[in-house]
Amino acid sequence: MKKNIIITGASNGIGFETALELAKDENNTIIAIGRSLENLKRLHTIAKQLNPAAHILPVQFDIFSGDYEQGLIPFLTQKVGKVDILINNAGTLINKPFMQQSAEDWYAMFESNVLGHVKMIQAIVPFMEKDAHILNIGSMSGFQGSEKFAGLSAYGASKSALHSLTESLALELNAQGIHVNALALGSVQTDMLEIAMPGTTAGAMAFEMGKYIADFALQAGKLMNGKIIPVALTTV
Repeated sequence: MKKNIIITGASNGIGFETALELAKDENNTIIAIGRSLENLKRLHTIAKQLNPAAHILPVQFDIFSGDYEQGLIPFLTQKVGKVDILINNAGTLINKPFMQQSAEDWYAMFESNVLGHVKMIQAIVPFMEKDAHILNIGSMSGFQGSEKFAGLSAYGASKSALHSLTESLALELNAQGIHVNALALGSVQTDMLEIAMPGTTAGAMAFEMGKYIADFALQAGKLMNGKIIPVALTTV
């Protein structure tokens, strides 16, 4: 069955790998959104090498500051018309002791990890029909009862807010047949992790998590709604 799938944060890490996994099926049309045009071009090239029949549309766009009305919405109207799956993967991470965190640090976390997704969801829901699926990529840092790490208070708080948003939207959008879930990911080996926490060895590789996210996005929307699913190798 043909699926039109948007994934944000597709120019790096988990989003990049998830887009590649989804592009293996020529029935999927992937709208790959990211801020690095160079990396998006690389994504397109690799996707076509893996599957010459891949349908992948790279879009350079900032989910928080981008122009939805004049940019993204007209593009989607022209290219796809409707959206079956939205994967809100874009985000950033600041590792800094709490007492050194500025208001600007907190703004940056919430703009990238929450408010950008709010804007994206509000823009995309009108393109969605019954059985559509919104998948938010959260974190174990924002999962209640999980182990926390010094320096990640702003990051964890922003991901916790994203989890709460997921539960609220699952209720609000259920009448339209749109299901909303989140994956609370444990550590994944990405450039973002290496920059924020140098020397850290993650529990999973980006391509492994990309495959899991792709499968979950395609299948789980039919079976669950409003769920925050921990995806980690530890139980804390």
